[in-house]
Amino acid sequence: MSSVDHELIEAARQASTHAHCPYSRFPVGAAVHTVDGRVFSGCNIENASYGLTICAERVAIFTAIGAGARRIDRIAVSCRKKTTKNLDSLMPCGACRQVMREFMTPTADVIVDGAGVFSLGVLLPRAFRLKEDDQPGRRRAKR
Repeated sequence: MSSVDHELIEAARQASTHAHCPYSRFPVGAAVHTVDGRVFSGCNIENASYGLTICAERVAIFTAIGAGARRIDRIAVSCRKKTTKNLDSLMPCGACRQVMREFMTPTADVIVDGAGVFSLGVLLPRAFRLKEDDQPGRRRAKR
């Protein structure tokens, strides 16, 4: 792993300390690295109305996009209480994978603390796309 990967894992671990997870008691942190070199992090934030809960990966991605980033080249995810032997429980959920695909290419790295490094295309093959030529971060021309 590169020094950027290690930096991202550390940022994700730190972000997990801010998680609001009174229901699952499963703190998660994520950190993204944008193509222009910036790092943004986020944690999972649960709500008593479970459908309003948001995952750490989407918080980190949305924070980056809200700050003006449009393309992300890697993301790291860390589950602070990874006492499980089920590595699949450490992986990003389907909704997060689809959001990743909006701003990341299929070859982008998804670094899962304790599980390994995966390309987004491996984690989400044949992702939903509105148009065949959609590219992450590409601004559509006004018509």
